[in-house]
Amino acid sequence: MLCVLAIALLHGCASKMNNLQTPAITKTPENEAAARAALAAPIHNSALLFDGGTGIYHSFRIPSIIKTNNGTLIAFAEGRRWSPADFGDINVVFKRSLDNGNTWSDLGEVAASGAGTWGNPTAVYDWQAGPNGRVWLFMSWNDENKTSFSSIKAWGDRRVFSSYSDDHGEHWSVPQDMTSALLPPGYTWDAMGPGIGIQTVASHAGRLIIPAFGRNIYSDDHGASWHYQLLPGGTDESTIVELLDGSLLRNDRPGTTEWNTAKRRRKSVGSIENGFAAWAVDNALIDPKCEASVIRYNTDAPARLIFLNPNNESKRCNMTVRISYDEGNTWARSRSIYDWNTCDYTPITIAKGGYSSMIKTADYAVAALIEINEDVHNSSTSNKSVEFHKFNLAWILNGAGEP
Repeated sequence: MLCVLAIALLHGCASKMNNLQTPAITKTPENEAAARAALAAPIHNSALLFDGGTGIYHSFRIPSIIKTNNGTLIAFAEGRRWSPADFGDINVVFKRSLDNGNTWSDLGEVAASGAGTWGNPTAVYDWQAGPNGRVWLFMSWNDENKTSFSSIKAWGDRRVFSSYSDDHGEHWSVPQDMTSALLPPGYTWDAMGPGIGIQTVASHAGRLIIPAFGRNIYSDDHGASWHYQLLPGGTDESTIVELLDGSLLRNDRPGTTEWNTAKRRRKSVGSIENGFAAWAVDNALIDPKCEASVIRYNTDAPARLIFLNPNNESKRCNMTVRISYDEGNTWARSRSIYDWNTCDYTPITIAKGGYSSMIKTADYAVAALIEINEDVHNSSTSNKSVEFHKFNLAWILNGAGEP
């Protein structure tokens, strides 16, 4: 029975679409056997990756994680200097792993100049850009005089920046201001992602797409030029994934008005060329008005999407990972990340759950970053941190079969 499950899971390890999303692996009997053995055994490991209250940072929030063509994992977060607040002296920081998340580098900085707010890291990897590929990181920025959402009043108060790395995240370019090209007229508030973008494979192969507030930012020339496509209003923080037929699925956090009508995620399917449909309620995905993450795991049968968010209507708790076998229409398999009641705050101090980001690792697992609140009873002043989790399909399925 276990062997049958391992063989079935192995079908999801390599696929046509993942040629741009997984490093090439030489197929040998030994590699195939090792992959089957690894997939058959449930794996779930976790560690505190960005530890709020250590070094110069009070808190870490808003994670993003990407993988490069040699398997390097690069984890990003906002490093908040003096408090857990969304505004103030905030830098975009990173750590790298060269061994599929087993160990991590010291903390580095992508953007840290000035006392303003660098945030909303949203990474995308260009598999076709030279021998190392290129990691693009999009960010939002505002100056230190903007201390609340209400202080963002004029076009350009929130700005769009990008940086890139051509050496698997070891070094980064000076962030470039992209506001004039990528901030639509009339915008005041703005935010990238946060999380990750995609490089398309099934349609317009090689296109880079960054999901952003009210729009998709994209490039068809490997970042030489960037453009945006406006979307219907009504959502906030955003995710994107390419479907098997080449269309694009946005699955977003609802705006406040929309969330009050249905405490569920919102989704829309479309394309850069032909636009997107009006947002529809995703009744399968409960949401406490929080960011979430979604990835394409594979395209060969059974094709899988994997989704992660707080599975609760009012609290950022019960982080639940789900698998869809029908391109996000339903989510047939799911499992809570934590095996205890993370929604009952009474007996606990550290609350687990919040924003997240995922990527598929070179060894066929899922790497996930998940926020934690180190003192849920004093949330306005408590340190915030980010955990790293690594789990595989067998762990998600927990003994269940697949459709």
